[in-house]
Amino acid sequence: MKQVGARSRGRFVIIDTNDEGWELISSYGRQQAIEDGILVDVSGVAPDLVASAGIKLHVAMTNTVWGEYVEVPEGVTGQDWKGRLWDILWLFRCAAKAAKDNTIYFSVRVSNDDKPPRGGRLKAVCGPDDEGKPCLTIMAADED
Repeated sequence: MKQVGARSRGRFVIIDTNDEGWELISSYGRQQAIEDGILVDVSGVAPDLVASAGIKLHVAMTNTVWGEYVEVPEGVTGQDWKGRLWDILWLFRCAAKAAKDNTIYFSVRVSNDDKPPRGGRLKAVCGPDDEGKPCLTIMAADED
């Protein structure tokens, strides 16, 4: 018997293989990741911004991206989380116009202190949600 990890319909599943076929041991889906705080439900938090950016799919982003690029650190003035989120969604939308694949890389710039803004590389992946419907997940370029 061998344990194997795989993605299936938007879920990460662990299965056992044996001579009789496959046995599902566990699965971890998008909704569970949102409930656990691994993903932030952008469509739930800011549906107006998602719609204004012209994005028709459900959008989530990793908590890493949310914390680094959306949340405004204490002491930083002249910014709010909605403005920063709008910038990310709009930059994604602009990059998506030229997309030829289900993974879209794009750059952002953010200022988390009094220094000049620094750049960051994000990617958006279009894939299935827990029910197999298309959805969008925004993450750092080096995240899976």
